[in-house]
Amino acid sequence: MNLPTYFISHGGGPWPYMEDMRKAMHVLEESLVDIPRQLPYKPKAILMISAHWEDHVFRVMSNPAPGMLYDYGGFPEHTYKVRYPAPGSPELAARVLGLIQNAGLPALADAQRGFDHGAFAPLAVMYPEADMPVVQLSLRAGLDPAEHLALGRALAPLRAEGVLIIGSGLSYHNLRRFGPLAKEPSSSFDDWLQDSLIASSTVERVARLIHWEDAPAARVAHPREEHLLPLMVAVGAAEDEVASCVYHEENIFGGVVASSFRFGAIA
Repeated sequence: MNLPTYFISHGGGPWPYMEDMRKAMHVLEESLVDIPRQLPYKPKAILMISAHWEDHVFRVMSNPAPGMLYDYGGFPEHTYKVRYPAPGSPELAARVLGLIQNAGLPALADAQRGFDHGAFAPLAVMYPEADMPVVQLSLRAGLDPAEHLALGRALAPLRAEGVLIIGSGLSYHNLRRFGPLAKEPSSSFDDWLQDSLIASSTVERVARLIHWEDAPAARVAHPREEHLLPLMVAVGAAEDEVASCVYHEENIFGGVVASSFRFGAIA
């Protein structure tokens, strides 16, 4: 049975490890906690495509015991010591690498990479036991939406193999326009996302995503699109599947409208 795929808005920095920040993100937390309940069975492993990793090729984490990458600044000292001790999976990494290369896309293994906060922050909430193998996969520099949709298509067989594919980013990511200034552009872009992902045909959905820059407030919502591109991978891996909004909030970060989506029906 195929697992659904997800695009999640992953929150800010190491938020699960900070009491005040975690309280402020309780709606997001509730949505992440609910994702395992939506699945027909517990996944064998997770493939996480994080907005916080880019390279000139698609890089696949191959370390059996990944370390941590504290890719944030200005947070309390204890957040630079947190651990998400999930194992890696060289076997899954090899499978992912083969699928990508067989699709004619450039890919290499990376034995050094650790979990960045785009992976470990939401996973600390979704699977706090950290007892499931996790492999991260990078975006590719250039951030071509069509290429990342093709990446998702290449990875689609993993869904029948018990691998949960998660694209981790943010549906709105303009650090200079958080707070009240975010309300209008994030709302306009979110309306477009909801219409494109849920109300459009699957063919139209792909066409819209390829031309996402035509969306209302597109370049205000994403001055640089690395936090949107994980969505393309999640869609590509479940291209003909129904989409559902699994998280929606209208005042996160002081005014941001943000959403997360599932591709594939609940069994």
